Amino acid sequence: MIPRHVSIAVALLMVVVFLTGFYVLQLKQKAEQAAQRTDTRPVAPPAAGPEEPVTLTIAYDDDAVFRRRQVSVPLPPERTERAREVLRALLAEYTQKPSPHPLADGADIREVFLVDDLAIVDLNPIVADSHRSGAFVETLTVTSLVETLSQNVPGIRRVRFLVDGKERETLAGHADLMATYDVKQVDELVRGLQ
Repeated sequence: MIPRHVSIAVALLMVVVFLTGFYVLQLKQKAEQAAQRTDTRPVAPPAAGPEEPVTLTIAYDDDAVFRRRQVSVPLPPERTERAREVLRALLAEYTQKPSPHPLADGADIREVFLVDDLAIVDLNPIVADSHRSGAFVETLTVTSLVETLSQNVPGIRRVRFLVDGKERETLAGHADLMATYDVKQVDELVRGLQ
């Protein structure tokens, strides 16, 4: 027969081994969650050029309005690069915590193409795939992108959107991304919601 104190010691060791295994499992899960939350955007080189004032048209979900805000952003001399950096400055406002119109971390502008008076904005998939669904919030996003672009890059009269280089029907189920947005009509909408 095994002495009582040995049985108790073995039982306590089993409990300690079990608790240690449970603790290690919890640490592993927390590390995996932290790795998933890290920003996976590729690091772009900083924009070359002097800082210039830029007017952002920022959507405020709770108040259902747009407000303009002046910020200073380093802007490159090339027109398409300037357009991309202006829109990235807007998305940076939306990905901050707290944000008046939150977008997911990693939301970015892949590229902007300018052809005569048409701007084609290529969003990364995170913008669309993680965007909150709803006609109003999606319209706020599209409208603020169009208005910010037209306010800061002269000569743009129409704007189209791509997601990951491809056409997509909607942003998150409601806002039409197949349409070409007329800057004058978008400007009227913004004026009505200021």
